[in-house]
Amino acid sequence: METYTSPGEYRAALEARAALPAGFRAGRTSLTFRPRERSVENPYTMNLSLLLLDDPSPSFAGIFTRNAFPGHPVVIGRKRLSMPFTRGVLVNNKISNVCTSDGDRDAEQVLARLAEVAGGDYDDYFPASTGIIGWRLPVEEMLQAIPPLLASLKGDNLLEFASGIMTTDRFPKIRSAAVGEGRIVAAAKGAGMIEPNMATMLAFVLTDLEIKRDELQKALERVGSRTFNRISIDSDQSTSDTLLAMSSRKRRGVSPRQFEEALASVCAELVEDIVRNGEGTTHVIRVSVSGAPSEGMALGLAKAVLNSPLVKTAVFGNDPNVGRLVMAVGDHLGAQSFEVALSKVRIRLGDSVIFSEGVFRLDAATEERLAAYLKVGQFDPKKPYPEHDRTIDIIVDLAAGQARAQAIGSDLSYDYVRENADYRT
Repeated sequence: METYTSPGEYRAALEARAALPAGFRAGRTSLTFRPRERSVENPYTMNLSLLLLDDPSPSFAGIFTRNAFPGHPVVIGRKRLSMPFTRGVLVNNKISNVCTSDGDRDAEQVLARLAEVAGGDYDDYFPASTGIIGWRLPVEEMLQAIPPLLASLKGDNLLEFASGIMTTDRFPKIRSAAVGEGRIVAAAKGAGMIEPNMATMLAFVLTDLEIKRDELQKALERVGSRTFNRISIDSDQSTSDTLLAMSSRKRRGVSPRQFEEALASVCAELVEDIVRNGEGTTHVIRVSVSGAPSEGMALGLAKAVLNSPLVKTAVFGNDPNVGRLVMAVGDHLGAQSFEVALSKVRIRLGDSVIFSEGVFRLDAATEERLAAYLKVGQFDPKKPYPEHDRTIDIIVDLAAGQARAQAIGSDLSYDYVRENADYRT
């Protein structure tokens, strides 16, 4: 189990993971601006963060949101996947550049300035934006920030980049793995508006292992479906979800299976970090469903339990109100018109069986044990580091098939409501 008692301890762990693969540089800078859409007393601060390949690479892949109102960077990024090579990705926080007049031109103008300074053409680079939806980018201020951004580039680690892409995140998120002669390193941001239908808010996977482009795309899609697509903080899919992977091809490759296994390990750890960093989150909840007739049914049930406001608030309050849990299971199964044999269904919270043979299994000792289990899994959502990696485990066996699935989500706290009520004010 990973535990941290201070920001310094967590930063040391990040630095140990964050060494860049060969052939990459990363950096960040900041700027201030006043939005055109509203008058503000104090200017806003925006970070620009850059991942740059030393040499253009034809080995890159991406997955984007399925939201029907995608951001301009998503639209541009989809087109970039057909380009012969890439040189890197430019990320801004604070404004997501979604459905604004001339938003595509704004993004391309900033990329064109990047190309002037860093080399190549504007379509050699991916854009990525996150933040307030509906406002335009402060293009002039961003153009002026490009030279200092290039000057900030370093080839040692990813930590400054991972910190720069955050919005309401409390802490940066980086995971890595050594594979053969090379490395896979990934960073992500995301704390709210998260139930991906492709990837996550923003995530970037870097490797120096040689891998064919089509193999990288297929591996990313398979791993994304098993990791990023199985988390939920608030059941809302962002307009800007982007998952990009790039290879510098500086190290001899490994077998496709080895690569995908390592990629899956990195991404599985990263998505837990995202959930643990959720806005106002005080518990991470893991729902495992087995005995289902199909994987789709199992995953749908797992997410239905995760997204139940009554289940989420009970967990937040350390209240083992297992009636809400059984309600959520039955609600989803009923909505799917799935007839289940109640006498065969078995539900556990942690190590405690709370429902079997068609009835609740509760007594005073069980209630006390469940309350203690919830309390030990709690952490302080105001600390700028994750205190531990414990999860609240809900296990459902339908005894109606061989399929299984697992999903990870968060509780629902006062702070989540407060943070999103005050997001722009």
